[in-house]
Amino acid sequence: MHHHRANQDGVGAAQPGGFWIAGAAVCLLATGALFAEAHDDSDEQPSAVVYVESNIGTPGGNSILAFRRDGQGNLTPLPGSPFPTGGTGVFDTSLQLGPFDSDQNVIANPEHTFLFAVNSGSNTIAVFRIREDGSLLPVAGSPFSSGGINPVSVGIRNNILTVVNKDQDPRQNSSASLPNYTNMRVTPEGKLIPIPHAEVSVQLGSSPSQALTVPSAPVVFSTDFLGGLLESFQIEPNGRLSRNPPQALPDSAFAGTSAPHLPLGLAVHPLFPILYVGFTPISRVGVYQYDAAGGLNFLRTVADSGAAVCWLKVNRAGTRLYASNTGDNSISVFDLSNPADPVEIQHVVLNGVGSSFQIALDDQEQFFHVVDQRSSASTPAGQGNSLHVLRVNADGTLVEVSSSPKILVLPDGNRPQGVVAF
Repeated sequence: MHHHRANQDGVGAAQPGGFWIAGAAVCLLATGALFAEAHDDSDEQPSAVVYVESNIGTPGGNSILAFRRDGQGNLTPLPGSPFPTGGTGVFDTSLQLGPFDSDQNVIANPEHTFLFAVNSGSNTIAVFRIREDGSLLPVAGSPFSSGGINPVSVGIRNNILTVVNKDQDPRQNSSASLPNYTNMRVTPEGKLIPIPHAEVSVQLGSSPSQALTVPSAPVVFSTDFLGGLLESFQIEPNGRLSRNPPQALPDSAFAGTSAPHLPLGLAVHPLFPILYVGFTPISRVGVYQYDAAGGLNFLRTVADSGAAVCWLKVNRAGTRLYASNTGDNSISVFDLSNPADPVEIQHVVLNGVGSSFQIALDDQEQFFHVVDQRSSASTPAGQGNSLHVLRVNADGTLVEVSSSPKILVLPDGNRPQGVVAF
């Protein structure tokens, strides 16, 4: 497999947007200090709690599974769990690409006061108030319309929630609508209010997969998984979305292969305007620089020794990148000493059977969490749905705890999705 390096310069090189990189670093370092101060442990905020969406596809069967995590990484169900979302997940036994390929199915706001979860099979967004003990209370009016068909991902920036409506639920008539992105306002009480004319439709048959908001700019990134495109949007002052021209993956990165151009999984660096993208079929991570309007400049790809890299996460300090590899149920850890040129330093195959999907670090970054799904016929029916817990070592590498994985018992054809950890 050929390895194309489009640009060998480091982050500080004189490139388009280079000045903005320096400014963003100073700005984010300052806001990072405020964020750390605001998020000190206190009695008002839940801690050592993990949330996963059951995604059960029977009508009204979707729920949030909540667990307490002890100091050794052991999980026990939180009293009251599972918490019903008031909606329906996605049921699909075909194991085809698309319907389950998404990230940020469940998110919390930065203050950890609200939890947002998609009801992918009933086209709504559930909103919960997070109590001090980690239990969940639906806000008045929840669940709220998602503004489209088959919501799969949500992202939040200030009081704006961006929703990805994938329109790929096999139980719903996808020919009657288009996939879309839409913005809503979040009230102080957690209610979702539609923003007029905030919907942006995309091509029928595409597979939008993530609503990645950017802390340093009013920008949203996404992938069109099956269309082979990267999407970026600006959040206008009135809350509407302005779509930038979609960008195809660079042919040079796939030179010498017949692999389809399928991007899945996005993460941004916390200090520099660098976007990481899973180039899934070739098991490489794409590295892009972006500007304040969401414009993308491809830098390079780097090797991932796992199979089928998908979802990505960067730690708070910007020193480690974690990649979930569905093909061999593994996690790869990358050193980000040069944020524009990640270097893999560890490859961890997870315990048990299944395929690794969404990932999350806890607030203290002491534990790393992975949702596994039964996404392959090679995994026996009734197995593969689980939640893994790994301890984060001082150097950012991972080791799975002895009690992991926690088996999630779901009806056949149902697959859990999304993970939030405090």
